[in-house]
Amino acid sequence: MEPATATAAAAPPVPALKDELDIVIPTIRNLDFLEMWRPFFQPYHLIIVQDGDPSKIIKVPEGFDYELYNRNDINKILGPKASCISFKDSACRCFGYMVSKKKYVFTIDDDCFVAKDPAGKPINALEQHIKNLLSPSTPFFFNTLYDPFRDGADFVRGYPFSLREGVPTAVSHGLWLNIPDYDAPTQLVKPLERNTRFVDAVLTIPRGTLFPMCGMNLAFDRELIGPAMYFGLMGDGQPIGRYDDMWAGWCTKVICDHLGLGVKTGLPYIFHSKASNPFVNLRKEYKGIFWQEEIIPFFQQAVLPKDCTTVQKCYIELAKQVKEKLSKVDPYFDKLADAMVTWIEAWDELNPPEAAVPNGKAK
Repeated sequence: MEPATATAAAAPPVPALKDELDIVIPTIRNLDFLEMWRPFFQPYHLIIVQDGDPSKIIKVPEGFDYELYNRNDINKILGPKASCISFKDSACRCFGYMVSKKKYVFTIDDDCFVAKDPAGKPINALEQHIKNLLSPSTPFFFNTLYDPFRDGADFVRGYPFSLREGVPTAVSHGLWLNIPDYDAPTQLVKPLERNTRFVDAVLTIPRGTLFPMCGMNLAFDRELIGPAMYFGLMGDGQPIGRYDDMWAGWCTKVICDHLGLGVKTGLPYIFHSKASNPFVNLRKEYKGIFWQEEIIPFFQQAVLPKDCTTVQKCYIELAKQVKEKLSKVDPYFDKLADAMVTWIEAWDELNPPEAAVPNGKAK
């Protein structure tokens, strides 16, 4: 299996949401991978969050409209609150979500290339994410034809008419061909496994169901759910890594369920080109592998009060519950809960709430 080439991907689409969407990319290296994505990404504004050594020069191909932030910039903009942004970890990408001023965000890793569909056509991942976000979700009743709002699909017989309007979609979670998003133990026992299955489906994740969110091919409605997309404390100085996107996903899903918002998964696919080192990953993940057996039941049982009508209120309440119930697992969660509050304070400083408009309808 090969990714599409830059030449093969050269038919420029009509850019949807050109002035309403930012592309956020965390990186420690030159962004040569953007050449492959040029036909799809060039019309959009990029926010590049440089991890690691701020003195290193990151080269961006010519012709892209971008702003680049390194650790010095993060410290200058956030001051003491910069402590909530991870260092030496791709979790730093959430700083890009905070400084964006657009309604939508798409985030991608720099080892993700343009995939090809079964007919050999390059996949415009961003275009599919936009379709997912602009059509409703159906979290309250499962449709066996998956997304009823896709071309060629509809609600099946027996689907309640009272639920067919759907709810706003807050998150579009894409998948990967080639290197799957496996944890270290699975990587170690299946070192040669590659995902070659292209499943032409998008579905809403049902209300009350959690999922392991991956941040390398992800889009969301920043106005609906942005403040919940905090990727936690990971990397340098922290006892855990590679749980940043999953932590954000668990928090986001609980809040979406509470506010009556939807999360979709499936298409689009990207081509994940590079497997990370499973031994390095194991060192980052090993505490999380044990902790998740308590973290996941915590989120499954989390209940938010009805007066939590905004994402910020929901998130502060979740932080309070993390401190109360997960600190016994490890002192790290006490620090993480404090960072969650700091994140919201920093978010509101950079994005002053106009009048605390509810993001959804509390259930």
